[in-house]
Amino acid sequence: MTWTIWVDGWQIQCCGQDFAPGDVVSWTLLEADPADYDDIVGSERAEGIDFREEHHGQEEGCASTLVEVVSIVEVHCRYGALPGSTGNVNHPVPGTAVLVPVEKADGWAKAVPGVGFSGYLVIVRRVTGLPEGLVPRGR
Repeated sequence: MTWTIWVDGWQIQCCGQDFAPGDVVSWTLLEADPADYDDIVGSERAEGIDFREEHHGQEEGCASTLVEVVSIVEVHCRYGALPGSTGNVNHPVPGTAVLVPVEKADGWAKAVPGVGFSGYLVIVRRVTGLPEGLVPRGR
């Protein structure tokens, strides 16, 4: 069984470790609310996000989970002011997602014209035991 995990680009940029397919990582996974990702990746794709990886505000009672990275897709989208907004805060513009399959995630995506980097959709498989001597990445 696989899960789809949302990993914010800023979290890796701040203090995360890079990862690639085949890596076993130890992540704190929190249940994802699809509504949080509708504007970034579209509602259909957002419905498929099972968890989000969290480094910062550790939630009480959440343990790290060992997972093996299967595949990684960078997510880029356009940002702009919401219609009728009077503030200077930019938000994801629905329908502008650009997905780029990559072989490594390090938080510093190559620029894609017309859109900004948001994060990663990562397909993982849960790991129940590690071979002796293998140390998971992360944290």
